[in-house]
Amino acid sequence: MTATFPGIIAKCAVALALACAIAAAPARAQTTPGAPAPFDSDLQRLAEILGALHYLRGICGAKEGQKWRNEMQALLDAEAPSGERRTRLTVSYNRGYRGFQQTYRTCTPAADLVIRRYLEEGAKISREITGRYSN
Repeated sequence: MTATFPGIIAKCAVALALACAIAAAPARAQTTPGAPAPFDSDLQRLAEILGALHYLRGICGAKEGQKWRNEMQALLDAEAPSGERRTRLTVSYNRGYRGFQQTYRTCTPAADLVIRRYLEEGAKISREITGRYSN
């Protein structure tokens, strides 16, 4: 039995969501308060991906509601409850969202491709953070 494209996307989406949740919690415990974590640039990229997915999945009819925004909120709650780090992650999320909002008004094959690539990249980042920095 072969998987359909929407089925693959759904599986990647679930994997990314789970990986975000797993990656965020243990990583924070290993950072010194106030000091940048060694994986901050990866978290910023992940935040940007979540913003892009929130916008693109919406215009492509995924009917996921606030799923990707909620994933970002969980990441913020776990990694950056306040301060400059939270601001940087929020700016990255908004950059991802607005960047595609300015380019795409409707779902296109290119938007579908971006979604697939971002799901894969986000899952990879989450796995790498978890693998390197979790207990």
